[in-house]
Amino acid sequence: MLRKWKRLDPLLLWLVLCFMAISTIVVYSATVNTKYEGMHMDNIKLYVVLFIPLLVTAWFDYRIVVRYLSVILYVIGIGLLLLVMFKGVNINGSTRWIAIGSQQFQPSEFMKLFIILLLARLLGRRDGETLRLFQDIVPLGLVVAVPMYLIYKQPDLGTTIVFVSIFVAMLWMANARMSHMIVGLSTASAAVGTILVLYYHNRDLLIKLIKPHQFSRIEAFLDPASNPDGGWHVMNSIRAIGSGNFSGDGFLKGFFVHNGYIPYSYSDSIFVVIGEEFGFLGSACLILLFFALIYRMVLIAGTCKDLEGAYLIIGIIAMFTLQIFENIAMHIGLMPLTGLSLPFISYGGSSLLTNMISIGLVMSVKIHQEEPNMLEL
Repeated sequence: MLRKWKRLDPLLLWLVLCFMAISTIVVYSATVNTKYEGMHMDNIKLYVVLFIPLLVTAWFDYRIVVRYLSVILYVIGIGLLLLVMFKGVNINGSTRWIAIGSQQFQPSEFMKLFIILLLARLLGRRDGETLRLFQDIVPLGLVVAVPMYLIYKQPDLGTTIVFVSIFVAMLWMANARMSHMIVGLSTASAAVGTILVLYYHNRDLLIKLIKPHQFSRIEAFLDPASNPDGGWHVMNSIRAIGSGNFSGDGFLKGFFVHNGYIPYSYSDSIFVVIGEEFGFLGSACLILLFFALIYRMVLIAGTCKDLEGAYLIIGIIAMFTLQIFENIAMHIGLMPLTGLSLPFISYGGSSLLTNMISIGLVMSVKIHQEEPNMLEL
């Protein structure tokens, strides 16, 4: 047991501690003198408590989870998503949460991990051989499509896009044919192109095909000035980050953040607080820390002797990378605004638990590479 603890990755642990410090400072700034004041202390407590599942997951052999629990966890995840559909809590027009007493948790956060575990198991069966379209890719696509559809109906477009990123990245690393990847990406590009054409040439049809709030977000992304209500959040975010210039306006001195111009500045819009109060310098430092996290996981995946372990890490890397990019991009006008948290920085129990367990799984892969595989003894 002691030998396992010695193999914990110190860089990953230090990075998580850095994220905890940054998150607590920024959550404090976002909530001071508001009804949420004191949330930064809850953030510290969450981190301290959730270090336990991180360490437990790291100690536990990931191969047991992938091979024996992945299907069970997937079924449980689908059940929870169905429960959300019929008994979920509606907050701000979205039904994404299940209430347990006075607390809520978001099953779609956990489902991201469950789908990564199951895909790692199913892709591992091919043992690195080229994936076949109808025997492998199509069935795997159906496995991913079920939770994607349930999450899209909540509605939660941001998390739906994360599933697409996970699926594409894991297929690519599992030796999918280039022709199949090109067809898939071309289809996605055609869908985006169709939305753009309809937006500019036939908005009435587009409004019939998508939900009103989705059209509002597309409009806010493509032309925020034309929709003051829908584009208000995005335009204020861009102004706030721009006002930070190189070194920021200073801690607790962000005009937009502290005057109510940035909704959910403690959660989904927390990057705006960093951009306004700490400027380009603070934002760049955070992005470098994220880069170090991704790069370290890439190195661990590259030295992994077990394909299931490598696929597992690739799925987690894709999940983090897309969320980081999308959260930052949507606040500077490069992506449509979606309800997606910034990993490790945004306040939120479900997302933080998912992120901590993800790091635990990466560490488990690293720790158990040199351990005997008890499943084959």
